[in-house]
Amino acid sequence: MEVIEFSNETKVDHVVAPWEKYMAPGDFVSYNPSYVGGAFLDKFEEHTQPASDVGDITYYLFTPDKSAYESGKKFKLLVFIHGATNALAGKVCVSHSGGEMFADAKRQAKMEGAYILVPLANEKTDENGELTDSWSEAYLKHLKAIIDRTVEECGDIDKVIIGGGSSGGYTTWKMLLEYPDFFAGAFPASGFTEDDSYLEALNTNTKLFISCAKYDEFGSFERVTPEALDAMKNATNAICFFPEFLRNGDKGVASLYFGIEMGQHCMITQIQADLMYDDGTPYLPELPEGMTGWFAGL
Repeated sequence: MEVIEFSNETKVDHVVAPWEKYMAPGDFVSYNPSYVGGAFLDKFEEHTQPASDVGDITYYLFTPDKSAYESGKKFKLLVFIHGATNALAGKVCVSHSGGEMFADAKRQAKMEGAYILVPLANEKTDENGELTDSWSEAYLKHLKAIIDRTVEECGDIDKVIIGGGSSGGYTTWKMLLEYPDFFAGAFPASGFTEDDSYLEALNTNTKLFISCAKYDEFGSFERVTPEALDAMKNATNAICFFPEFLRNGDKGVASLYFGIEMGQHCMITQIQADLMYDDGTPYLPELPEGMTGWFAGL
């Protein structure tokens, strides 16, 4: 399974954004999302799943306030799969994965409550600080086991929704192919498989929100063949969001410098911003209530 490599070279020298030359006159670059990460981390409890082949897996779980709902209510489980290097941050990975802000009380009310699950790959780095281990095919069965365990132990989950950005998006596609029709919904972002095999998920009952910026710095969108693009846009179970530019809540073109410019790669940041601009307008007409509205409707 693909892992994005961050080299020492890219961590030293700033690389001018390759998409700046395509910006329209009067447009501007924006450097910060509309939310502040870390506010809800204490609401996520740490758990461990035994896994002898990849090492025991740490995962974090947010439990909705059940007192706000009628007895016997069923809830959705939102599973966020993080991108490469994010697990190195420990619990902060909950925010990096895109899942933290959905623990906000207003969003929870909008979704009528939802569990949030964030598993962490056992990422490692070598003596040069380079990433040597992250999500792989070996993790898929363990991710499913963690989900099954959560559903069983909570006892009031009726739908599972999975998604993530970058290698988390890639892993989401792999989970959809490995366990077709298991997930009620999926939101793979900025990460396609190396071939068109992911298109098989278009023939399942899983509702899909597929997203990737056209100027993704890691070339994710470049992998999409014209045939695949048509298939996704015409699929009855999919909504596609392929913006010319990915933007922050202030409507400026999103920039994020992590040793290399990657603002257009971080679609998961805008998903965590609920796909809503600061002025209350949605990122796209198909989701007038943002990402929480999409979750609520599944």
